Amino acid sequence: MLDVFGLFEVNTLYVLVGMIGFTLIAFILAIVAIVKASKMKKKYTLMMEGSEGKSIEKLIREYTGDIKGLKETADANTESIKDIYEKLEYTFTKVGIVKYDAFHEMGGKLSFALCMLDKANNGYVVNVMHSNTGCFAYIKEIVRGESYLELGDEEAKALNEALAGRLGDANLSKEVNDLVQQNKM
Repeated sequence: MLDVFGLFEVNTLYVLVGMIGFTLIAFILAIVAIVKASKMKKKYTLMMEGSEGKSIEKLIREYTGDIKGLKETADANTESIKDIYEKLEYTFTKVGIVKYDAFHEMGGKLSFALCMLDKANNGYVVNVMHSNTGCFAYIKEIVRGESYLELGDEEAKALNEALAGRLGDANLSKEVNDLVQQNKM
């Protein structure tokens, strides 16, 4: 028996078993720590294989600089794209053209009606008529897809083509453009 400071007595066998148990637990924890350190070393070695002798800190600094440069470029591109979209609001993006013979004695369809519209269907119809005595050009303003002046057949057809877009079928294209405009607003 072991006397512990005169307070109590403990069987020596219990003390010995406790110390062996504590040692076993410490030994198991040491093995677990060694295994984890080994795995960590393998991961570190794998990570450092592609560095070609550079320190990881230098690599991180290089990549951080690259990322900052990409962010600056992306911000500049975003501003440029916004500027382009603002300009596109007033750019003629819808075009319709109809060639025709203005005068029956002339052939070759040298006359034409050209309609140019922006996104809001504002723009102009230019009608150029070619004859034996000269060439005459007339322009009519289009506001929200309509003219305040009466349009000729060719001018109206050019306007419908411009309103239709590029799908070919003027009625179908107009329906599609109207749906797209409604979805954007």
